[in-house]
Amino acid sequence: MTDASLAPRALYEEVAERLRQRIFRRELEPGSWIDELKIAEELGISRTPLREALKVLAAEGLVTMKVRRGAYVTEVSEKDLADVYHLLSLLESDAAGVVARSAGEAQLRELQALHEELETATGDRERFFALNERFHMRLLEMANNRWRQQMVADLRKVMKLNRHNSLFKSGRIEESLAEHREIMRALLTRQAELATQRMREHFDNGLEAAA
Repeated sequence: MTDASLAPRALYEEVAERLRQRIFRRELEPGSWIDELKIAEELGISRTPLREALKVLAAEGLVTMKVRRGAYVTEVSEKDLADVYHLLSLLESDAAGVVARSAGEAQLRELQALHEELETATGDRERFFALNERFHMRLLEMANNRWRQQMVADLRKVMKLNRHNSLFKSGRIEESLAEHREIMRALLTRQAELATQRMREHFDNGLEAAA
């Protein structure tokens, strides 16, 4: 019998989201084998929607499928992480420049409000992480390029596999917040080149902390 709470959207999509959150919470550790039979029993579903869900997660880079061995939570190498940060730096710094040039005043006020929330969340790492991601994704929405948004969303999922070694490193939250202040200052004064530069520095520093 299927879990009734899985009904509102396509079953495999809901299963994918549940597994995604387990991976992000480290309930499924990087490198660990995903026991399909056990998970299917836990969720009260057949293995067919579970396998479709694993395909989704594999396309996102969160799961690695191994021939005749099944599915494993992806382990992120130093090169993987450097590659992800490099692409995020390019995409998000470009978006910051676009927002500095073209965002409306109401949009900039919205980003400022998100930043102010971030300022109050330094004592709660999980909340800080969620607000930080919300700020970045909202900025991308304002830059209004759906292809860039999709690419960044997927890259950020992979980045989360390593988040406890980056943003959660001692002192990194305070550094990240200081960098956000500089990004906001450039956005509010509509200095596009400076906003681009500050966002790029933000990711360079993030990679250094994650290494």
